[in-house]
Amino acid sequence: MHHMSGPVAHLGYARVDTQRSHRQGMPECVFCPGKTPTQVAEIMAVLFEREGLAVATRASRRTYQAVKQRLPQARYYTKARVVAAGQPKSTIDTLVLVASAGTVDIPVAEEAAVTAELLGLKVERLYDVGVAGLHRLLAEEESLHRADVIVVVAGMEGALASVVGGLVDCPVIAVPTSNGYGASMKGLSALLTMLTSCVPGVAVVNIDNGFGAAALAHRIARVGQPLHSDGGRDGRHPG
Repeated sequence: MHHMSGPVAHLGYARVDTQRSHRQGMPECVFCPGKTPTQVAEIMAVLFEREGLAVATRASRRTYQAVKQRLPQARYYTKARVVAAGQPKSTIDTLVLVASAGTVDIPVAEEAAVTAELLGLKVERLYDVGVAGLHRLLAEEESLHRADVIVVVAGMEGALASVVGGLVDCPVIAVPTSNGYGASMKGLSALLTMLTSCVPGVAVVNIDNGFGAAALAHRIARVGQPLHSDGGRDGRHPG
């Protein structure tokens, strides 16, 4: 059982923000580590009821089974480790290209791609185009230039973000991954490389944070668009 207090549903162990999409344009999403499958299922049931869309990241198959018992329509995106029920309230005519340096980076790339799709964005994928074989990326320049936003996912030294950033004029969101040998420091080397990129216009999110990259892409896509159907971004100022 839960009870509502304004925009919050109190579950005892969680205070679910049921009006986040009204404030931020996207609903609260559930980060599964540290929560039991039952807790995730109960939180997602509240979000689905109030928002029409419930999303959980870093979800195990056991968590998915618990959610599916509460929400039979729930879907599990295995590579992304994302559980979702419902659909986005609206779609945005923005193309997000998710590029990964290596096959090993695909789980984080898929978290970004699936989250972006669940937020109503159009998504294309471009995987295994790292700088160790630069010709693979250069052969896909048409895809790079077609994108409105590019999410670059890379481990090791993380150089792909700078290379992509130097080829395009759209926003680039860099996601360092924890993939690599010892000196990659579980993603720290890629993070620092991306932060010190000489290319202007490259934003960087946390290590392995594909979800955060998708959320930023969504905010970029919404610039200049009304946040609410009444035409005001905050419900007060039209236009």
